[in-house]
Amino acid sequence: MRSELLKNVSRLVVKLGTGVLTDSRKQPDLGQMEQLVAQVAAQRAAGRQVVLVTSGAVGAGMGVLGHAKRPTELAELQACAAIGQSRLMTTYEQLFAKFNLHVGQVLLTHDDLEHHDRHLNARNTLVTLLQHGVVPVINENDAISFTEIKFGDNDLLSALVASLLPADLLVILTTVDGVIENFGKANPRTLPVIESVDEAVEKMAGGTDSATAVGGMASKIQAAKIVVRSGIPLVIASGRKKNVLADILAGAEEGTMFVPQPNRLAGRKRWIAFFHHPKGALYVDDGAKVALREKGKSLLPPGVARCEGEFAAGDVVRICDLNGTEFARAICDYDSRAIRAKQLPRVEVVHRDNLVIL
Repeated sequence: MRSELLKNVSRLVVKLGTGVLTDSRKQPDLGQMEQLVAQVAAQRAAGRQVVLVTSGAVGAGMGVLGHAKRPTELAELQACAAIGQSRLMTTYEQLFAKFNLHVGQVLLTHDDLEHHDRHLNARNTLVTLLQHGVVPVINENDAISFTEIKFGDNDLLSALVASLLPADLLVILTTVDGVIENFGKANPRTLPVIESVDEAVEKMAGGTDSATAVGGMASKIQAAKIVVRSGIPLVIASGRKKNVLADILAGAEEGTMFVPQPNRLAGRKRWIAFFHHPKGALYVDDGAKVALREKGKSLLPPGVARCEGEFAAGDVVRICDLNGTEFARAICDYDSRAIRAKQLPRVEVVHRDNLVIL
């Protein structure tokens, strides 16, 4: 299965976690960064386009400012990010130069990817850099962004970047060998393949105890949900292994592979599904759920059981069943006030072209 899914990978997104980039002093681990850059350079030499999503900026800044643990105060986090990001990019530039490769820094916020024109502009910038043989190095704009520091993580960012392009494969390199069953118990084992991200898989994923990182395995599972629905495979593997990228792309049983859904979502559908903070929710009855999920229908007013939140026409909303389980996202044709008042002159609350089943 791995060999078949990975035989035609030409565009690759690689996410490097804080734990594989920094040493015990919270400083960039130059030896480790050098071997990771060498692996990326080898993939470029093999003719593949590679985008790097990197953590490590806050960690690098922490060491400079003398923080032993990730700060909790916003201004301190932003200061760490501002100091660490420049140090990080300088290191990448010097390391990639040894392989005659140029890097381009791209700092993103969620707003950049949510706003449609900026979303397309970000994609065009990345594609142009790749066409020129440059390795884009992407990070969240933590020095100015409140939301990303408080809630975000680069696992999610890497999934969104892979979906934005779209990529043929996302590899998240971390400090463990993959998703581990029975973690912390007498008989742990790395799961080689996950075909469906279900409740059992989510229960295996804990957070993180790292002093520099955020998210842990739980955020990687959430990233997996995005990329596999987009039709992109994901491998989570150890960034401490010196040939891990080559082994993964050769089809070796390395790390944990998440199998993508067979039909890749179109670009606009990916934008609707994954790049928004939904402004509200529509709860639909069982008949409407079947019509949307199984018959490809639009959402009609009689199927809406209730409406939550305040939103305008054209906003993205969650579509949930009566149990509260979200199963779709959509651009709503009406504002929340009109839906609650049942002032709907046209027949469709959501057109099927503006709806994505998750």
